[in-house]
Amino acid sequence: MSIQERIQDLKREKNAVILAHNYQLPEIQDVADYVGDSLELSKIAARVEEGLIVFCGVRFMAETAKILSPGKKVIAPEYAAICPMAKMIDGETVIDMREEYPDAVFVAYINTTSDVKAEVDLCVTSANAVRIVSELPADKEIVFLPDKNLGKYVRQETGRTIHIFSGFCPTHNRMLKEDIILAREKWPNALVVSHPECIPEVIELSNHIASTSGMLKFARESHAKEFIIATEQGMLHRLKKENPGKKFYSPSALNICPNMKKTTIAKLLHALETEKSEVDVPEDIRKRAIKTIEYMLVG
Repeated sequence: MSIQERIQDLKREKNAVILAHNYQLPEIQDVADYVGDSLELSKIAARVEEGLIVFCGVRFMAETAKILSPGKKVIAPEYAAICPMAKMIDGETVIDMREEYPDAVFVAYINTTSDVKAEVDLCVTSANAVRIVSELPADKEIVFLPDKNLGKYVRQETGRTIHIFSGFCPTHNRMLKEDIILAREKWPNALVVSHPECIPEVIELSNHIASTSGMLKFARESHAKEFIIATEQGMLHRLKKENPGKKFYSPSALNICPNMKKTTIAKLLHALETEKSEVDVPEDIRKRAIKTIEYMLVG
């Protein structure tokens, strides 16, 4: 019996569902029940009937699943897989910032820990941040955290008054405009599609800006046959798999998230066998955090 077959058997025995982010290793994506971005996986976590959720991603994603499904057991195959951006801010920092901006609406990117979600007013993903911010009252100042690059993109697209925290995704921040320029020289017929976590100089050189789910939609619907994908390299596996007649290139050899790659197929099997590395969220934090997430899940 292969390791993949053993995983499928255990999943059925334990009434488990496997969720995997688009940046996971190809073998993890291929064995998962659902693959998606943060918004898609949050919605799935909220609606699945299985009593055991195995979340292949980084820890804040598993925490979000637990916030939405407190009666279910959520395990992370690699508990040490964290999001560096999410670790750049905590709940105490948000409390301090509220003293500086007492009348502002605090908007957090979903790439945050549970204690941060409990202290802000709304959560967003890269897929819906522009829409949600644009729907806020026009006279309200906004504090956006923790990603400065996504915050700048949202401010540019909405024209709103936004105070931006200084966090960032190291993987996306490593991609430079020079990478895009060189990639265009190498693949002159390719469209540049960038994630809004990229730096503004990369955004400016892009043909299209999108979350990972948006990238999939754009690639599927575009008449173009070649694409330069400015996001974590794991995204290319799904793009190629779902668009066999098209070509996808990475603009840099450095855009690999080491934490997203910590979850291996062996660790996934071990997690199902032992049900260890359970992710929990204190109930007082969960009750406050869920209120900030619910609006994000609409639409």
